[in-house]
Amino acid sequence: MKRFLGPIIVGAAALILLAGCGGGADHNDQDVSFTTDMVPHHQQAVEMADLAATRASDPKVKALAARIKAAQDPEIRTMQGWLSDWAAKASDMGGMDHGGGSTKAGGSGGMGMMSDADMGALKAASGAPFDRMFLTAMISHHNGAIEMAKTEQAKGKYQPAKELAKTIQETQAQEIAEMQQILTGLPAS
Repeated sequence: MKRFLGPIIVGAAALILLAGCGGGADHNDQDVSFTTDMVPHHQQAVEMADLAATRASDPKVKALAARIKAAQDPEIRTMQGWLSDWAAKASDMGGMDHGGGSTKAGGSGGMGMMSDADMGALKAASGAPFDRMFLTAMISHHNGAIEMAKTEQAKGKYQPAKELAKTIQETQAQEIAEMQQILTGLPAS
């Protein structure tokens, strides 16, 4: 009897170890989709925030942009780590639709992503026009992230991704309210 139990115990221990090390059973396709979409989404937000350091004129916009970058940079690294653990890459899932419509007229690229043309316009702007363009685009961008986060919380399996999604939803909703308040205080353009 001991001869038969030894391999079974070793096999069971190996399965437990694999499950604890991210062997695949701890996440689902939604977790991979959320992560592969959120990485480039966050990367664009960081790129937008970097522009504010030299182009924004309102100190509130600069401070908000610095907080956005400080929050999203480590989240990017965390999600990239998950993808590495899951042996997936952002390109595996097709990624985001980056070429969508304009955020200027209330439309947006996929999930709030700015199109290349809109990013170019943001890069070319400075002062009060930059502030208004940045805030308007970032509100749309954050709304897209919130929708992605809600889907992850409803359909995801990987608890750390679901927790990150909840944090993203809460933080970005607060930042949207802050951005709307800053927008109302900007001089008319």
